Amino acid sequence: MKEDELLAVLRLQCIPHIGNLTAKKLIAYCGSASGVFQEKRKNLLCIEGIGSRILRHLWDNKYMHLAEAELCFIGENAINFEYFEEASYPKSLKHCPDGPILLFSRGNICLENSRIISVVGTRNSTPYGNLFSEKFIEEIAPLNPIIVSGFAYGIDIKVHKAAMNSGFQTIACLAHGLNQIYPRIHRNYQYEMELNG
Repeated sequence: MKEDELLAVLRLQCIPHIGNLTAKKLIAYCGSASGVFQEKRKNLLCIEGIGSRILRHLWDNKYMHLAEAELCFIGENAINFEYFEEASYPKSLKHCPDGPILLFSRGNICLENSRIISVVGTRNSTPYGNLFSEKFIEEIAPLNPIIVSGFAYGIDIKVHKAAMNSGFQTIACLAHGLNQIYPRIHRNYQYEMELNG
């Protein structure tokens, strides 16, 4: 994706009242994210579900500056991104109408493995839950799955650590941007995880 198009996509993401569904509608109508900002307002208002409230901030330069800062951050921090219209975008997310228009990542992620297991558990895990999580990962190791979890306290971090100990890929889906790691203590696992996930 060219830088000017990426900037337009980032700009769309910054604008209030424009979520993934609305952004996809606008992009489909205009042919590209940059085309959205070149289209006449009256034409955009013809799109079903697009009204004045949604378009109110579309051409506000404040959001262009926010997008430029985001683009800088992406470049300075070696962040990867996948655009929803590109072949590299995860196939399973392509089937979700409200899937993100951009998916950001760091590390060495390979989603070609068809065995992806998501594990979500309590943050206040019991000793039994911790042991079960480790045993579960150990027992499915012959399948060489990708383990996806939320990098949170409790079961999430247990399965990430167990996956790393077993030598297979693990991916953390963060509820926040890549400008922070939460909980902070889990920074201790970030480097190892990025080597293989």
